[in-house]
Amino acid sequence: MLSQVYRCGFQPFNQHLLPWVQCTIVSRSHRIQSSVIRHVRSWSNIPFITVPLSRTHGKSFAHRSELKHAKRIVVKLGSAVVTRGDECGLALGRLASIVEQVSVLQNQGREMMLVTSGAVAFGKQRLRHEILLSQSVRQALHSGQNQLKEMAIPVLEARACAAAGQSGLMALYEAMFTQYSICAAQILVTNLDFHDEQKRRNLNGTLHELLRMNIVPIVNTNDAVVPPAEPNSDLQGVISVKDNDSLAARLAVEMKTDLLIVLSDVEGLFDSPPGSDDAKLIDIFYPGDQQSVTFGTKSRVGMGGMEAKVKAALWALQGGTSVVIANGTHPKVSGHVITDIVEGKKVGTFFSEVKPAGPTVEQQGEMARSGGRMLATLEPEQRAEIIHHLADLLTDQRDEILLANKKDLEEAEGRLAAPLLKRLSLSTSKLNSLAIGLRQIAASSQDSVGRVLRRTRIAKNLELEQVTVPIGVLLVIFESRPDCLPQVAALAIASGNGLLLKGGKEAAHSNRILHLLTQEALSIHGVKEAVQLVNTREEVEDLCRLDKMIDLIIPRGSSQLVRDIQKAAKGIPVMGHSEGICHMYVDSEASVDKVTRLVRDSKCEYPAACNALETLLIHRDLLRTPLFDQIIDMLRVEQVKIHAGPKFASYLTFSPSEVKSLRTEYGDLELCIEVVDNVQDAIDHIHKYGSSHTDVIVTENENTAEFFLQHVDSACVFWNASTRFSDGYRFGLGAEVGISTSRIHARGPVGLEGLLTTKWLLRGKDHVVSDFSEHGSLKYLHENLPIPQRNTN
Repeated sequence: MLSQVYRCGFQPFNQHLLPWVQCTIVSRSHRIQSSVIRHVRSWSNIPFITVPLSRTHGKSFAHRSELKHAKRIVVKLGSAVVTRGDECGLALGRLASIVEQVSVLQNQGREMMLVTSGAVAFGKQRLRHEILLSQSVRQALHSGQNQLKEMAIPVLEARACAAAGQSGLMALYEAMFTQYSICAAQILVTNLDFHDEQKRRNLNGTLHELLRMNIVPIVNTNDAVVPPAEPNSDLQGVISVKDNDSLAARLAVEMKTDLLIVLSDVEGLFDSPPGSDDAKLIDIFYPGDQQSVTFGTKSRVGMGGMEAKVKAALWALQGGTSVVIANGTHPKVSGHVITDIVEGKKVGTFFSEVKPAGPTVEQQGEMARSGGRMLATLEPEQRAEIIHHLADLLTDQRDEILLANKKDLEEAEGRLAAPLLKRLSLSTSKLNSLAIGLRQIAASSQDSVGRVLRRTRIAKNLELEQVTVPIGVLLVIFESRPDCLPQVAALAIASGNGLLLKGGKEAAHSNRILHLLTQEALSIHGVKEAVQLVNTREEVEDLCRLDKMIDLIIPRGSSQLVRDIQKAAKGIPVMGHSEGICHMYVDSEASVDKVTRLVRDSKCEYPAACNALETLLIHRDLLRTPLFDQIIDMLRVEQVKIHAGPKFASYLTFSPSEVKSLRTEYGDLELCIEVVDNVQDAIDHIHKYGSSHTDVIVTENENTAEFFLQHVDSACVFWNASTRFSDGYRFGLGAEVGISTSRIHARGPVGLEGLLTTKWLLRGKDHVVSDFSEHGSLKYLHENLPIPQRNTN
């Protein structure tokens, strides 16, 4: 590959431009003119995303979610990011990953600029090599074949290292960017280039011209000639370029940049020194919050510490540029840290001038934790009283609730599909049913928290108890269904759990008033903060990362929502099901009168529900019988679209559309019909294509039914009953937080019992394990003791 290196001032033909620019132009046929629209590609695991990038520069972004609109971005690479741990040489793997991310963003139509360290480290590596080589030659000449003595490396002066390393560093960047068909240009600056008005204009013109030509400028302080930094030399309202932090901030403001990403070797800002036991990462930093931060020492390499980064960030923020400080060295995140930040994910510390009106989600998590612990210490009667009061509020305040719900419905009209609008809608009858369900929960809560499950006498005066306790803090994420909020809140109250609720924005008005009523009910016993509604612009993926605050995530919504949450949750258990592929097997001995009723109710009563019928299995002996004809006629009357399974299609001359997959949840008036040979064939089909949710057999043969009930491995297995009975309210649980197909802890409709775990209480009198040794004075008894009955009246 032919290449030419041009050294030129990019203010066209400007002879006085001092910041020298090195621009590599690779002569390849597929890279012709920079003004031609680029061929867009996706590399590695980083997706190509098309986003609207038009933005008028003025104020910085107020929220992380707005960062995806950033058009012009400066990425500052700290010395700790660029260099290896031994400070001699570059971290090539990290650099390659960073270049890949910058290239992806550049090819999305953004204007990327790099401020990079590393010249000193790269030069140190080269000079050490040269010195060692030179010394070894001299020693060999003077000592013949004798063993070489240990050679001492003199202390290398930083400016000499920078001079030796600049060209090699830029050559490395050029080679990496070339892999993505991107041209890069080097600009070396000093403080004078910003303070001298003519030089500053020249620099500005050079950068704009490079960006116009779709070239990535790589900027660095000219460490070969830069004088030592002078303390407190900032001009009034202007930041002095002492290090690459201040350079990046000055450059970002000078170029009216939308976003400055500062990558270092720490995750961001902490409220105490990173690594200490109580250190907490500050998600959002606001001007004036410096008092809440304890600054540690500066990084192992580089000129600036965290204090310098914060100062530079605040200066850039004041100039209208958003700033994020994040870790660019962690092997698990460095491969996508830049793209994650631009996508608005919760990475590092985001600097914002707009303080939210309410608490942060981290503060809400802490309030839910402390409130939940207080809730768990209440008497069962007190928790029941809170739930009864909430039930009363649902009926007493129905007009206000329905008015808020009407606003949600009006705003959702035309944006949501009919099934989702139905879920969103509240009515007087729904509120009355909710109140009845809540009173059922209140009644069952009398014997929940603190119930003794087992008592054992370990030895004399040493007794062990296993008792029920709350799980801790629950995060419930739900879509479209505002009636879910009081149900889940009542279950959390009854079980003594703290609760974080994240509802869909389509139900914002309804959720707000229902949460206020919930907190009003909680206030009667001073535990108002136990239930929190997350109203900030938190992404679900970010909430799923709060593993130190949340003990269990319960998604309530579409199968896609559940799958996304299961994928995003890191270290937090998720209770739920990703799919509701419910089956009904019609046996050869099924009752004609029962079948059509059961199929109609299971499929047509509420087709969007997760417990609706999706696959109907027909015994082959029923084909071309009056029973089969009745089923088909009923489905046609109900306007159910039929998909034929492979076996069913083989029996028909003209069949309905053949099913694309036997593992499909339609969530609509669509149904798959398949033929099976016998009950065992039906069970095998369910185990292969089902989702372990709810499966039904219709038969008059009790032996066949019991065989089905015992052998189908699903959360709910029914005989001659609709799949729609798979519901917490219909099971008498009062309500449910969801239906779980998991095999651990809770399965099926999860009510109050599923939100409890256990702990062990051991009461002794100066007992030590050594007393039970072979020569000890005590022996284990392990006697089962009767469990005391609690008064639940």
